[in-house]
Amino acid sequence: MTFAPELHNRLQQDKQVETLIKMENQISGTKQERTFQYQDSLPSLPVPLLEESLAKYLDAVKPFLNEEELQRSTEIVKRFGQGIGKQLHQKLLERANVRRNWLEEWWLITGYLEVRIPSMLNINFGGPAPYLEHFWPPKEGTQLERTAIAVHHTLQFWNLLRKECLAVQKARGVPLDMEQFCMLFSTCKIPGVTQDSLVSYFKTEAEGPCPSHLVVLCRGRAFVFDTLYDNQILTPPEIFRQLAYIRERCNNETDGPGVSALTAEDRTRWAKTREHLISLDPKNVTILEQIQSSLFIVSLDDASPHATPDNYSEICLSALTGDPTIRWGDKSYNCLSYSNGTFGSNCDHSPYDAMVMVSMCYYIDQTLKIMEGKWKGSNGVRDLPLPEELVFVLDQRILKDIKQAKQQYYKQASDVQIISYAFTAFGKSLIKEKKLHPDIFVQLALQLAYYRLHGRPGSCYETATTRQFYHGRTETMRPCTVEAVEWCRIMLDPASSKMNCQQMMKKSFVKHHKLMTECQNGRGFDRHLLGLLLIAKEQGLPVPEIFSDPAFTKSGGGGNFVLSTSLVGYTTVLGAVLPMVHNGYGFFYHIRDDRIVVACSAWKSCPETDAEELYKGLVQSFHEMMELMITAQL
Repeated sequence: MTFAPELHNRLQQDKQVETLIKMENQISGTKQERTFQYQDSLPSLPVPLLEESLAKYLDAVKPFLNEEELQRSTEIVKRFGQGIGKQLHQKLLERANVRRNWLEEWWLITGYLEVRIPSMLNINFGGPAPYLEHFWPPKEGTQLERTAIAVHHTLQFWNLLRKECLAVQKARGVPLDMEQFCMLFSTCKIPGVTQDSLVSYFKTEAEGPCPSHLVVLCRGRAFVFDTLYDNQILTPPEIFRQLAYIRERCNNETDGPGVSALTAEDRTRWAKTREHLISLDPKNVTILEQIQSSLFIVSLDDASPHATPDNYSEICLSALTGDPTIRWGDKSYNCLSYSNGTFGSNCDHSPYDAMVMVSMCYYIDQTLKIMEGKWKGSNGVRDLPLPEELVFVLDQRILKDIKQAKQQYYKQASDVQIISYAFTAFGKSLIKEKKLHPDIFVQLALQLAYYRLHGRPGSCYETATTRQFYHGRTETMRPCTVEAVEWCRIMLDPASSKMNCQQMMKKSFVKHHKLMTECQNGRGFDRHLLGLLLIAKEQGLPVPEIFSDPAFTKSGGGGNFVLSTSLVGYTTVLGAVLPMVHNGYGFFYHIRDDRIVVACSAWKSCPETDAEELYKGLVQSFHEMMELMITAQL
């Protein structure tokens, strides 16, 4: 490993911190603002009007119903709105009067903590790091050096957050809730028999001391070391020394038992195994707490996934389905370091949404560009304590449970298909030149691709952020509108004129934009309906007929969307998720000036779906839509 030596190590490091703070402020705002200064003044999450939500719901189910079914659903919705729905809505308003965010606790519990299926594959999100596009192309022998640098810059981001110097994110000048950033570090989900819990040890400097240790997983073993020495963040050479010690030990000694594979289990089974693990020896409790409170997990992976700037498929697949013995699936962030110097991430979804991770990864990406992928400080290493190995006390039952956890995980993982390609014919610049919204462009192209491939409309979930409200997270925006479906039918009809296709496409753009804006402003209907359902359950009432109506599930309600999608922004960072349903797709994408990069997943065991074919249809849609705009101008 070679680091360019320079004198005055501490001074140099302070200058780098200052540089990074300035860079972060240039990216996100002004340094006069404190990270959490607007939290108390953020508006409460509103409760939409009942009549408005029910009208939007009826409009959303239309593409999936025939006339008779629509008539039946209309009657059900009318009875609900005039009867029990009105009572439930009133109860919801009463709840909202005493809570700044009436949804927050419900969403965390029902969306994540009550879910019993394994999190690591089904709930967690992850993806590739873009560093190979500039200074870090795949290269064997670079793993530890690059990991040391990446970890150092991650710690600088943590430091910005601790000092509340991370600039407030805004949308059209409106401050967004920053609370989710607190859950990025030192946060972990704890399994429960019927419901999990979430614990976070992070504190700002004003709030008090905060954990500063890191846990490294390698070949089924776990190690811990502190990232501060004399209250200063370790330099890359110092982090490299710690990682090299761990790697050498793991290379020369027997592999560990891989206790972390238990986090890939069914939640109830993992909870019961954890209870038994704790009962074996008090030492196990201490180790679990060290892992739970650690800043994040560094996974030293022996895999070498191939990737290029136009094809991230292997890293995407490895990020979501890789070795479970070197990821702690319940941690808010697992930094995946591969043997060829490429990187990925695997994150528990319950404490925060993907854009928080995107923000940090983009910060690191831009920092690496500024630093040209190198450390330009001192090569010196202080007299640090060596990493300590965390060795659980195990018995045969635990070893058997670990084996079972790995078996079920690998069985499900082998069924996953993920492709991640860059479409480079054009990107945001040309789309905006044609006066079209880039995100809606991709969403409509996806609707057309799905319709072309499957011969029917695709119920679709697109993430809409509600972070302009106190502790806001997401709302469901449904891109499969009546207008979008009609446009798809016209596009696939050879008799349709170009002008007719273009006019209907523009109508679809307008409808999508209207619905997305309403969702972001707290006027979506999916979370509202969820609230009404949960009020009914709390009151011990029967499930209202609107939720048992087949139209509810057909249109995607209850987590049954065949297309689970999200724009992860206009940066270099990409993410990936698995489908919501067996016959569905996970579809994340980012949009850059010159390209649209997609990560699409499906289940191999489903004979209907194929991520490769959907992507081919998407590319065809992109070209056809652009051709419509160009032809109309001739």
